[in-house]
Amino acid sequence: MNVIEIQDVKKIYQMGDTEVAALRGVSLEIERGEMVSIVGPSGSGKSTLMNIIGCLDQPSEGSYKLDDVDVSKMDDDQLATIRNQKIGFVFQSFNLLPRTTALDQVELPMVYAGKADRKKRAIDALTQVGLGDRVHHRPNELSGGQQQRVAIARALVNEPAIILADEPTGNLDSQSGEEIMNLFKKLHREQGLTVIMVTHDPDVAAQTERVIRVKDGRVAA
Repeated sequence: MNVIEIQDVKKIYQMGDTEVAALRGVSLEIERGEMVSIVGPSGSGKSTLMNIIGCLDQPSEGSYKLDDVDVSKMDDDQLATIRNQKIGFVFQSFNLLPRTTALDQVELPMVYAGKADRKKRAIDALTQVGLGDRVHHRPNELSGGQQQRVAIARALVNEPAIILADEPTGNLDSQSGEEIMNLFKKLHREQGLTVIMVTHDPDVAAQTERVIRVKDGRVAA
């Protein structure tokens, strides 16, 4: 069953009097439980595609179904709800609040979603990523790899339809990056997690089940 269905999506930006086509008719499907990477050079449309998949932007034309819900015509408030319910984000720069404990960082998406048992669920998510003994640590008390694990726990805690990871190893040394990739593969293998990685790193892409190559605003392969 497909968790993502994108049909003939185009994205056009107006730059003064000039129209710039970032996406030129992209169609792709991603099955539930797949681990996929999206790769492409700068200016290929890769980041625009990621923003549309993450419901951070809307297509100019075409349709996008996420978890069987058509999100391509939703307004900003509806998109914000979908992001909180359906998508777990992991960013290159971790995006953690500097004076907030790991436990509170992971609880935050559940606060917005109005979920109960937040503390228990947050501790379970942190334990799942190997940080059960670091729940009260702040970012400056954690290594880069540990901060990314907090970000992954935060992405997991609302049980989203997909995890969308943007260059998740980009700010890490090679050993920490390998550990983070092993964690993603473990979560994918043991829980059937749907993972979409946007990356410039061919070594990262090679560890996913399928590579989607974007070039000149189209899916090239």
